[in-house]
Amino acid sequence: MRSPSSMIHQGAVAVITGGASGIGLAAALRYAKSGMSIFLADISEQALSTAVETVKGVSGVGDVLGMKVDVSEVAEVVAMREKVLDTFGEIHILMNNAGTSAPTPAFSLTTSLEDLQTNWHKVLNTNFLGIMNVAQAFAPYMVRQENNSVIICTGSKQGITCPPGNAGYNVSKSAVKTYTEQLAHELRNVGDSNCSAHLFVPGWVHTGLTGAKNGAPKPPGAWTAEQTVEYMIEKVFEEGDFYVICPDNETSSALDKARIQWNLDDILLNRPALSRWDPEYKARFEEFVASKMGLSARSRSRGRQERSPGGL
Repeated sequence: MRSPSSMIHQGAVAVITGGASGIGLAAALRYAKSGMSIFLADISEQALSTAVETVKGVSGVGDVLGMKVDVSEVAEVVAMREKVLDTFGEIHILMNNAGTSAPTPAFSLTTSLEDLQTNWHKVLNTNFLGIMNVAQAFAPYMVRQENNSVIICTGSKQGITCPPGNAGYNVSKSAVKTYTEQLAHELRNVGDSNCSAHLFVPGWVHTGLTGAKNGAPKPPGAWTAEQTVEYMIEKVFEEGDFYVICPDNETSSALDKARIQWNLDDILLNRPALSRWDPEYKARFEEFVASKMGLSARSRSRGRQERSPGGL
């Protein structure tokens, strides 16, 4: 398979779920500037209509289509695939990006079981089953098409280190990570495969899920959706990375790696689950992170006040 860098060009096709806003729309606009044709899918018909018109306004863009799709419904995903194939024949980039959030504690003393289950099913059906449905519908065609292609699945740092407070979202994104790893392995073991899979893990991004929907200004620590997309393009299409773990203005790649290593060491060292948030391990975690980042004692003290808006 050739380098993914050859996939962003005039005449190529990008299909983007969750494409009406945030990272999905930012990616659509970026690909449109390269002359690509864009197919946007989203569950919000009004936002989708606005997004399609916005992308059509990019100078040099190819064809732009939109379709209301609930990715948790297999029949709707298959209908989307058939429309894409009938219109374009091939797909060069599939951004498997649709996602949602809702309050999902592991259990609740105050919320009814019915309401708790409703939120869990909403999050899992969109964030995990939606990713799986789209990949399973498109991969058999993309792996055998004439030109090379990529499937980019949007995960989350919360699916890697699983900070307490939103169990259902963490579970859904942990499943996305594992599924995308399995997908990448299976794709590369198909003879003459023309498709690869990549796990795209944004950092703290100012989108509708993090406050932008309500008109709040971008916090200094967050990246814009556009910055995040540019980082993803560099890592996937120029370097061919599978794991694309994005930093932001507050969390460096070195800090991300230290947090991930601590999390994995919980298993290897048989520490309590999520020991990073256990008061007995607080000082040890801070010392570990400081040692990995080469910080001075003074910097270590400042680091104890650190926030973690990016979820990792």
